[in-house]
Amino acid sequence: MVEIKTEEMVKGDSIYGQITSLGHEQLVMCYDEPTGLKAIIGIHNTVLGPALGGTRMWNYASEQEAITDVLRLSRGMTFKAAISGLNIGGGKAVIIGDPKLKNEAFLRRFGKFVQSLGGKYITAEDVNMKTSDMEYIAMETAHVTGLPEVKGGGGDPSPVTAYGAYLGMKAAAKKAYGQDSLAGKKIAVQGIGQVGRHLIDHLVKEGAEIFITDIFEDRLKEVAQKTGATVISPEDIYDVKMDIYAPCALGATVNDETLSRLNCQVIAGAANNQLKDEEIHGQALIERGIIYAPDFLINAGGLINVYAEYLGNYNRDLAYQQAEKIYDTCLAILNKSEKEGIPAQQAAIEMAWNRINSISKLKSTY
Repeated sequence: MVEIKTEEMVKGDSIYGQITSLGHEQLVMCYDEPTGLKAIIGIHNTVLGPALGGTRMWNYASEQEAITDVLRLSRGMTFKAAISGLNIGGGKAVIIGDPKLKNEAFLRRFGKFVQSLGGKYITAEDVNMKTSDMEYIAMETAHVTGLPEVKGGGGDPSPVTAYGAYLGMKAAAKKAYGQDSLAGKKIAVQGIGQVGRHLIDHLVKEGAEIFITDIFEDRLKEVAQKTGATVISPEDIYDVKMDIYAPCALGATVNDETLSRLNCQVIAGAANNQLKDEEIHGQALIERGIIYAPDFLINAGGLINVYAEYLGNYNRDLAYQQAEKIYDTCLAILNKSEKEGIPAQQAAIEMAWNRINSISKLKSTY
């Protein structure tokens, strides 16, 4: 039986309570006074292999907010790896502070913290981190992926992430409309960073009608001029009459307040932890008749890409081939959700746990 833990439970618990409730193996607090580095590494589950997951840098409002984020993100990485058939576990790191703090010493010190875990955690890039940052981290540890292609790495994983999200969106569209064509569909993309931009490129080729929003006006202007997309303010994006809502920024945008405003048949995007409360809002989507493509499945392309790098002899074509499986897996989950009358997120989590529990009979943890 799978027990879904809510965000409210996480916030209300002590740190050990949070670790226990979400099933984590390890939470590592990292601090370095000379560089000002404050980082947290969350290792959720290593039954399938060492924990692989990116590092994001964010100016969190509090340490508690950072802890909650790293715990939820690392848990999601466990499910993402398991459901994608990868032989790695789930982990994540967050660095607290303004991204402007980054310099060589700062990043290399973080690399030393990663190295101190002896390979149990392997890092990669995430929000506000770049392939060039991974180069500095790699000076202190071999347990890093997402290096530039010129250095033998997989380079920017965002094109593969976007491709997987696009395929997941098509699978959800097939479930909702009977066919997976996105031509003429009104699609609202929230967040047009690297992944969002690549996703929009796929949607443009299919002839979708695209609405975009972001907190950075220069991005909006650039993408709108290039693609003909309609710009919507961040506050009004939930009120657009759309067929598909594609959250591609931060999480928890599907919540009590937004659900009463969303006018769509499908939610499929690249953001992590899109449901503020997996149990409550997953059930609410069923009641509203909205098809939900599980976030940790359809945004797994980036993890698939860095996993290919982790295995050695990186080949992007093979990463794309692995990502193509997202379409069939997404359809299988949506069918399971419909047949059993359970939220799609729960169906996906059960599928992930089934694989982990099966492999756990062969070994315990990494």
